[in-house]
Amino acid sequence: MEFALFGNPNTGKTSLFNILTDSYAYVGNWSGVTVEKKVGDLSNEKGQLIDLPGIYTINPLSKDEAVATEYLMNGTFHGIINIVDASQLLRNMQLTIQLLEFGAPLIIGLNMTDVAKSKGILVDPEKLSEKLGVTVVPIIARSGHGCDKLLKHLDEQNLHRSSIKIDYGPEIEKLIDEIIKLLPSYSKINRRWLAIQLIDGNFVVRNKLSEMMDFALIDYLIKDSEEKIKRQYGVKSISQWLFKKRQDFIQSVLDYCVTEQKNKKNSFTELIDAIVTHSVCGVIIFLELMFLIFKLTFDWLGSPLSDFLDGILSGPFSAAVERALEALQVSPFIQSLIIEGIIGGVGGVLVFVPQIFILFFFISLLEDSGYMSRIAVIMDRILELVGLNGKAFIPLIIGFGCNVPGIMGARTIEQPKERLLTILLTPLMSCSARLTVYSLFVSVFFEEHKALIVLSLYVLGIVVAIILAKLFSFFIRTEESIFVIELPPYRVPQVRTLLRSTWDKGKGFVKKAGTFILGGTVIIWLLTYVGPDGTNVQPDESFLALISQWIAPIFAPLGFGTWQAAASLFTGFLAKEIVVSSMNVIYFVPDGASLQHLLSGVFTPLSAYSFMVFILLYVPCLATVATIKKETGSRKWMYFSIVYGLIVAYTISFIIYQGGLLLGIGQ
Repeated sequence: MEFALFGNPNTGKTSLFNILTDSYAYVGNWSGVTVEKKVGDLSNEKGQLIDLPGIYTINPLSKDEAVATEYLMNGTFHGIINIVDASQLLRNMQLTIQLLEFGAPLIIGLNMTDVAKSKGILVDPEKLSEKLGVTVVPIIARSGHGCDKLLKHLDEQNLHRSSIKIDYGPEIEKLIDEIIKLLPSYSKINRRWLAIQLIDGNFVVRNKLSEMMDFALIDYLIKDSEEKIKRQYGVKSISQWLFKKRQDFIQSVLDYCVTEQKNKKNSFTELIDAIVTHSVCGVIIFLELMFLIFKLTFDWLGSPLSDFLDGILSGPFSAAVERALEALQVSPFIQSLIIEGIIGGVGGVLVFVPQIFILFFFISLLEDSGYMSRIAVIMDRILELVGLNGKAFIPLIIGFGCNVPGIMGARTIEQPKERLLTILLTPLMSCSARLTVYSLFVSVFFEEHKALIVLSLYVLGIVVAIILAKLFSFFIRTEESIFVIELPPYRVPQVRTLLRSTWDKGKGFVKKAGTFILGGTVIIWLLTYVGPDGTNVQPDESFLALISQWIAPIFAPLGFGTWQAAASLFTGFLAKEIVVSSMNVIYFVPDGASLQHLLSGVFTPLSAYSFMVFILLYVPCLATVATIKKETGSRKWMYFSIVYGLIVAYTISFIIYQGGLLLGIGQ
């Protein structure tokens, strides 16, 4: 059996999915977490559960919402689980009513009953079940309370088809009857529901039915009825009338089954929001939080752990492997590959794993606490000045972890041109892959100001994105849009959720180190090991040096015109982590020395900062480029993202380095 999980954004859908399937999907205490359907096996082994993107209505506004509606039209599910927020029933039940009208067997998970109770809202699940004609199970998805009971109810005995029928008024009811007569007789979906969705302007339903019928007469009937409705009731559209009639029905249900105790005191959430969403204080608090996180990541916690791991990999571990290879009489070629190539290259990246996981832990902490939605509210006031709204900042925040899911997260943006702008700007966000470069360089050149330097790079990425958004908006005209986002109550994050979220974000880095980075490192090592004069040549005489020397002068005005730096940047197109592994291979490190020691003789603090800025802004990695093509459906925008990234990176790095020289900073 297959069950579909429907609900509004931020109602706990993904948390419930994890509980019912004993699996883990990414959970965030903010909207936009699920942009595609997820499939998991129910823990009772009685079927599968499909987690669909959060939607407010069956009539989709964005690409991710269309996924849910298309599944409703084309899926082969046996029942629906509709999760609703007990503290926001008036809004949540708009979707519930449309699902009930669809006519499939349905059960309601009444979630966040604890939050509702704290607000003085008491919902009687039995009365709600009586009014809607389906089973209602109170749950708290975050803790798992009541979820076992919900799971037991997933059978034919407890999944009921509701018989409710909203009276939309004589004009609409007459229109519904006329449309039903025109619908194809072989349609398997509830014909009344189809008629209502066509009246409401649901493009997914219309596209599906367009394969079977002509809409000329139906369009005429809808337009005629809409004019009558607008004149008679003073509404702006027929969709607004449908919404109002559903809202009236929902209110009558709530009057029967909900008791609300007025609380005169502001809630804890409201008191905190007055500060953290303030136009000035909110920005300052956000920057201070990020500075504290970077301080913990690169100074207080991360640096000692990375140094400890580096000491093991470059010392006892490397020596033990070398002794073992010599004892086995392995050829010098293979020995060099393993010691200098694999351990030197991949190990040089793995030493930063503690810092990566620490950063992801604190990002997960901010997400699960409910703070991330507040950041989007703060940024809305800034982004609306450049043709975007706060919802665009959510994919940008996701891009701090990895640009690929950040770009995919842009599907939640309703306006196509705003979505395109967000996709083009997301690669400017400093993803975790770039952290390896930052960690390496700040430990060498900015020992006293690690957190401040890394914070400046993150802020620079955001500032450049905002400036470019304004520039691009002159050519990519966006329509006016409204920013609506859930502001969930603040919650104490659960340790289990934090650890799973941290691992989910960081495991990709570890996996990439053992696959993609390993392969890239071996290729880089081979190109430095082989030259025109044969094998085991000096790095300066290798094929990689000969190739890179042609493009190295281009970067001289930026402060890093060596062939080693050029080669590292070239490999960064495959994956930004390979930049550090390449440097560990390219820069020949004699016994007793370290890469950090060598870099201090090749770069200056000014050129090092210029190099990090270039890494931040230049071409997206291969996976990101592929995702841009997929999400935009255009090679043109894919190539544009590469070209503009190079131009912006070169320009800003040039200004930083040359400006620093003029000011005497680099002397």
